[in-house]
Amino acid sequence: MLFSAILFWNRETRAFEFPCGFVCPTLLDIAAITGLTPTGERFYPDLFEEEISIKETSISWDKKTYLAFITAHMGQANTLVSTSEHIAFLMYWLSACVFCTPSLQVPKYYYILAQALHLEKKICLSKLLLASLYTCLDEASESLSRESGPRNLSGPLWLLQLWLNAIFKKRLSLTSSFTPTCALEGARLTTFTPSKRSVVNFARYIDAILGFMEFNDDLAPFIRTTLLGPPWLRQNNHVGNITPDSIEMWFGFLSWDVIISGMRQKNVRIYPYQPQLFSQQFGLCQMKPLPLRRKESIDADICVETGNYEEVLEFILRPDKKLKLTPCNFSSSFLVSKCYLRWWCHYYVDKLLNFDAFLKKLINSPLFSQGPKQSGTYKNQTIIYQFEQFFKVCYRPDNIGRTIFDASVSLSKMVQRNIRSKKVINPRGKTDFEKFCPKHIPPSSKCSFWSS
Repeated sequence: MLFSAILFWNRETRAFEFPCGFVCPTLLDIAAITGLTPTGERFYPDLFEEEISIKETSISWDKKTYLAFITAHMGQANTLVSTSEHIAFLMYWLSACVFCTPSLQVPKYYYILAQALHLEKKICLSKLLLASLYTCLDEASESLSRESGPRNLSGPLWLLQLWLNAIFKKRLSLTSSFTPTCALEGARLTTFTPSKRSVVNFARYIDAILGFMEFNDDLAPFIRTTLLGPPWLRQNNHVGNITPDSIEMWFGFLSWDVIISGMRQKNVRIYPYQPQLFSQQFGLCQMKPLPLRRKESIDADICVETGNYEEVLEFILRPDKKLKLTPCNFSSSFLVSKCYLRWWCHYYVDKLLNFDAFLKKLINSPLFSQGPKQSGTYKNQTIIYQFEQFFKVCYRPDNIGRTIFDASVSLSKMVQRNIRSKKVINPRGKTDFEKFCPKHIPPSSKCSFWSS
């Protein structure tokens, strides 16, 4: 199910592009699944100082496994939880259960965040979690197109799984005989996770996604009246029932914002949170999405290499675009404006697919070569990959003439560069061309190799 959804992820829009429009987990979905509020301070490296010294906590960093870390910091039974024990637990919880880091041991860089949570700082964990999910989906989408194939992924994919369980529940008739352990949507949705992984199920998931030709209540599963969760959300999860007391919460759900992932400076990623792309998921009419800043007003010199996040955030978050909410009662709808409909038809016209067309596109992609190996397939893949790397061109099995022409142009440019740099080519020596270029290129696309 995760794999099928990732195929529809767009790293530019930060959204899944279904036939009916953009869909994606929002802060409302995270609040319903986890109970985390959309309010609080944005977390990024160096936001908080080390108020409690690491040396004072006596946390052991030499433990190579989670179990060893837990055993080393667990206090005695029937005693009060110490500061050191609580911070150690929070570090384990953040790394192993929330952000699911690739390391098998608790990373030290979670200390500042764990310390802030221990001191009851008001941090918006939901935005940090959503940004981490964006990073995870970007890496997953990119890995599918790598020549080496997908790699083991890390990150909060559990959040995506629970969200998919929610939107596919009725369409795929997901059922469970288990009773959730607590009154929270996340606990209920965990019981619907399919246990079988097969090609047949993959086909069902792809077909279900392509079946969303129109937006319906399946894609907005958390604005129903029977929602499970904390009272502050359960009584105000419907945008048409906004009360004065819940305005701050809905500001967090509906306001455009900048969200940041990464615990260390070198791992920081900045993403836009754009609820205007997913208005229908809140029960609102979908308008044509527009950029909050004109292209000519963006300063290309703004960057975060120096870690000055406040300057970047002040530049991006425009005061004149601040959301204004007026509490009122109305019924939710999944309507779209005519302007949006015309724009979406123009945007999605080249992406309209049925299941057979999608399967054909998947077979012709690099991903197809990552399945079971056929006789002679690996050799062809290696040769073509080396050919493309050397000539810096795209190998086209359906147009060999274009491939040769592009390669000849690229080779001519390389020779000219060598002449300008006064490099001597030894005609008797074995050149890179002889080493990488095959003598006989398969003339037909029916051969067992892939094309870019």
